[in-house]
Amino acid sequence: MHVLDDGQSVLGPEEFKAAFRTHPAGVALITADAGDGPVALTATSVFSVSAEPPLLVFSLSALSSSTPTLMRADTVVVHLLTAAQLDLALLGATSGVDRFADTSIWSRLPTGEPYFTAAPVWIRGRVVDRMEAGASTVLAVEALEARTPERGSPEADAERLRPLVYHNRTWHVLSEGSKLSPGV
Repeated sequence: MHVLDDGQSVLGPEEFKAAFRTHPAGVALITADAGDGPVALTATSVFSVSAEPPLLVFSLSALSSSTPTLMRADTVVVHLLTAAQLDLALLGATSGVDRFADTSIWSRLPTGEPYFTAAPVWIRGRVVDRMEAGASTVLAVEALEARTPERGSPEADAERLRPLVYHNRTWHVLSEGSKLSPGV
């Protein structure tokens, strides 16, 4: 805890991070190219905020080497990863590597954005707002296009897609065995 000038206490950064380690989050890989080469980063802060219009948000740390490009990019691709793409999550989370060195695992969409072909679900969107939030920036993105498995297809089977989740500094997978109740 930190005490402010007015005597109120504020949760310190380590306590705040410790609290959020208990909160699992889906894993996404975000890519963009603002004209000077593609960048990618792994994020657990992605969530939808509106279906009409279709909006999602995620945050960028000022410490990430990908942040300057993502801040200048007009469009991004948000890949929603499954356990089968743990290698992509690790790639986006590793600093100091060329995330696009292996040209066999990525391509460009017809609109020019870089994307990783193994991700079964991705959303291409236009950045519509940026908001400074502490040492991070929150980007709001309007979804323009998505690749999703066709409903009822084998690719849409939850057991095959098994979402990748990050919890307490460890990668996890959701599966039929982790289901507690029927869906709504």
